Amino acid sequence: MYSSLWTFPSSFFSDFDRLQREFDEHFSGLSAPSSIRSVAPGAFPAINVGNTPTSVEVYAFAPGLDASKLDVTVDRGVLSISGERAAPARDGGARSYSRERFSGNFRRAVNLPDDADASQVKASYRDGVLRVSVARLAEAQPRRIAIQ
Repeated sequence: MYSSLWTFPSSFFSDFDRLQREFDEHFSGLSAPSSIRSVAPGAFPAINVGNTPTSVEVYAFAPGLDASKLDVTVDRGVLSISGERAAPARDGGARSYSRERFSGNFRRAVNLPDDADASQVKASYRDGVLRVSVARLAEAQPRRIAIQ
């Protein structure tokens, strides 16, 4: 008679899962960063950071920018990418009811690992993607030891 109090129907928890998904969908722009090293969703430009045995690779996705308006600096182990995205021109005083595209000044910073060589940085901008490659120190590279 009381056994039903100890068990819940399977749909009970699935309703909570559905409710959580709906909250995430509707309030995703207001959510906190996914990790301590990331920023809130919607930060501009979106970046990917990775590494190879010889370099640290940073990709910033910033379409529609003039490469001469971008500024890339390395100072004390921090790579900074900054610039400005101009607001779109309005034709004939048209008003906006919804604006989803970011415009204005931006700045993103990435902490580089200790073995990054700040004197060997290369940056290129192509098809809306800024690629910054920071070489790793030669001393930090794995090396083969000859056996005598």
